[in-house]
Amino acid sequence: MEKHKLERRQFLKYGSVTASAGAIIGWSSCKETTPSPTVSEAKETSYKVGHGDFVYEVDKLWGVQNDKKIPVDNCHEMVMDKQGHIIMCTTHVNNNIIFYNKDGDVVKSWGKEYPGAHGLTLSDEGGEEFLYLTDTIKNQVYKLTMDGRKIMTWDYPKEVSAYGSAAQYQPTETAVADNGDIYITDGYGQNIITQYDAQGKYIRHFGGTGDGEDQFQTAHGICIDKRSGTPELLITSRSKQEFKRFSMDGKHIETIKLPGCSICRPVIKGDNLYFAVIVTKSWWDYDGMVAVLDKNNKVVSMPGGSSPTYTNDVLQMPEYDGKTFLNPHDVCIDNDENIYVPQWYSGKTYPIRLKRV
Repeated sequence: MEKHKLERRQFLKYGSVTASAGAIIGWSSCKETTPSPTVSEAKETSYKVGHGDFVYEVDKLWGVQNDKKIPVDNCHEMVMDKQGHIIMCTTHVNNNIIFYNKDGDVVKSWGKEYPGAHGLTLSDEGGEEFLYLTDTIKNQVYKLTMDGRKIMTWDYPKEVSAYGSAAQYQPTETAVADNGDIYITDGYGQNIITQYDAQGKYIRHFGGTGDGEDQFQTAHGICIDKRSGTPELLITSRSKQEFKRFSMDGKHIETIKLPGCSICRPVIKGDNLYFAVIVTKSWWDYDGMVAVLDKNNKVVSMPGGSSPTYTNDVLQMPEYDGKTFLNPHDVCIDNDENIYVPQWYSGKTYPIRLKRV
C-alpha cells in the first residue's frame, strides 16, 4: 500500500493526464505513470503473434480514425452486437460509444456524458439488445438502448453498510444472467459485487477488499461462465493476478492463480476463455498482452507475449514481446475468432485487431 501511495504522489507531480483521467489517482490498481507512448512509436503494424492453434496477424491500423472527427482518450472495452458491429467505449466525451464494422470503419458514435466510461456489457433481452455501461467518475452504472437512451441507472448500493457516499463506489464491470439478474463489480472502490434483479431491485452482495478466498484485490471484471453446463461467475482479483469462481448466489468455489497476469475482464467464446493482461511485471513498462485459455483454464497462447509454460502445474511468468500492445484493457472475439483489443492510457491509440490465422 505504501508503494501505491508513493507512485500516486509521483504521478501527481510528474504525470501528464487529461482532465477526465484525473480520477485515475483514486483507483487502487490502475496504472500510475509518466506520459504514455504515442501510436507513432509502434513501428511494426502487421506481423504474427500467438502460439499453438491460436496464432494471429496483428493489424494496428484496423481501428485508426481521423482524431478530429472521431477522437478517443482511454479506450476500455469492446463488445459485438447481432449485426456484427464491434462497439467500444472510450472516456472521450465527444463520442463515448463508437460502433465499428468489421473492416474498421466507424458506423456511428454517440455519448457525451460519461467521462469515466469503463465497463461495457451487451445483453440480449427477449430479442432486444442493451448496453450496460459503468462510469467510475460519475460513480454510476447505466442500462442503455443501442442508440444511447437511458433505461435504468444504478447509484451506489445504499443497502450495503460499507458505503457511506457515492465517492466510495467506482464500478468497473457488469454481467447479466439469463434470468435478467445484474451483477456489478465495484473494482476501484470497495471490491463488493452487488446483485440486482431485472427490475433493478437489490438482491444481495458479497466479496469486499481482502485476502480471504471470498474477497478481492481489485475486482475489476466479471463474466458468466456456462462451459461446465452450470452457470457460474468468473470474477477478477486483478492485483492478486487470479480469477475467482463463484456460484450465482455468491458462494466461492475456486481460485485460479495466473502469476504475471494482471487480468482485466474474462471473456468466454466457445470452450475458450480470453482476457487482456494489462500488465505483467510493472505498471511502468507497458508490458501487457492477451491470454487464451482452454476449457480447463490452462493458458494455451499469449499473443504479444512469450509462449506459455507451466512448471508443476504453475504458470511461469510470461515475457512481453516489446512491440505489440500498450496497456491492453479488454478483448472482443468475433464469429471468425478474430480478437479486437482496446487500450487504456496508451497515447490515445485506437483499437488493434488480431486476425486469426
